[in-house]
This record gives sequence, structure tokens and C-alpha cells, in this order.
Amino acid sequence: MLSYHYCGIFEVVESQMAARSLAQDHSGHRRLSRRALFHITSNSASTCHNSVHIEKMWIPMLSLTALPHVGGIFGGFITRKEVKTWYTTLNKPSWRPPNAAFPVVWTTLYTGMGYGSYLVWKELGGFTEDALVPLGLYGMQLALNWAWTPIFFGAHKIKLALIELVMLTGTVAATMVSWYPVSRTATLLMVPYLAWLCLATTLNYCIWRDNPDPKKDD
Repeated sequence: MLSYHYCGIFEVVESQMAARSLAQDHSGHRRLSRRALFHITSNSASTCHNSVHIEKMWIPMLSLTALPHVGGIFGGFITRKEVKTWYTTLNKPSWRPPNAAFPVVWTTLYTGMGYGSYLVWKELGGFTEDALVPLGLYGMQLALNWAWTPIFFGAHKIKLALIELVMLTGTVAATMVSWYPVSRTATLLMVPYLAWLCLATTLNYCIWRDNPDPKKDD
């Protein structure tokens, strides 16, 4: 609001100065009509208003696109330590992606799903009643996504992480179904995410299968 206020002042003053300079020639005989002056001022204010409106639309777009990265950043603090210690002791399939690929992939996927949520939010007019199911499912899958890292890398609960990952994959699929009638572009942005989760679920299963929990002595 403050930026719009100052923008309006500068635009109006500038337009009035321009109008006055055009209102008379060197002899001072020709005058610009009041109506023309009004149109110049109105057009300047309208331009300023549109620029502020565009600026306001950037805020939800950037916020919703960045939101998934919040959990990813916190999860990275846990992963960074465990991937060099505990994770190296696990039996893993030979086809697993290299460790360096995971940050790149997740950065891309988080950005895609975040922007997709913005498209759905915009199409439904914000957090309205119609957005309850599509954005509610999206929020649920995001929470499940963030929870996997503390379970797997933090608590070393491989089986529980596998179960959670299956739930996450199902929730993502449900989210895509609810998004499709709203925005096909947003749904397509979730396709790589779903494909990666299928790969991650398979990898989690293989690690659980090949690393049985040590039997406790009676």
C-alpha cells in the first residue's frame, strides 16, 4: 500500500507537470483543456495501479513456489550427516542414483510442485471452499514428504519410512486427480514427482529387504 501511495503521487505530479508544459506555447495563447488534463492524470494512476497489482501477484507465486523447499532445507541438515556415516553401512542396490543427484532432483521437484500449487490457488481464487480438497491434499502430501527424512535418516526406521513413502505416493496421486479439472499444467508438473517417488519407494524397499533389523536376544 505504501509503494502504491508514493507511486500515485509521483505519477500524478509528473503528469500534471507534463500537461502544464503542453498547455501553453511560448506566447501563452494555447491552453490544454481540463478534460485532457484529467485523462492524462487518470491514465497515469491506472498504470501505477496495474503495476502494483502485478507486484502483488508475484508475492503468492514466489511464496507458494518456495514453500516446499522449507522442509527440504531442514531435512538436508539431517541427511548431510547421516549420508556420510550410517547410510554408507547399508546394503544398497547397484542401480541406485548417485548421492549427488538427489539435491538436484529434489530442488527441481520442489520448485515444480510449488509452482503447480500456485496455479491451482490462482485458478480457484485463493484459499476458497473449492480449494479445500485440492490444496488440502497438497498440504497433506507435503507434510508426508517432509516427514520421511527424519524417519529414515533421523530415526533409522527403514520399514516405517517405507510405509510412509507408500502413503506419500498415494496422496500425491490423489492430489493430481483433484488438480486435473482445475489446471492440467499443474498436474503435469507433478508427473516427474510421482515418477521419482515410485523409484524412491522401490529403493526404500530394497534397502529394507537387504538390511534386516538385528534380532534381539531373548
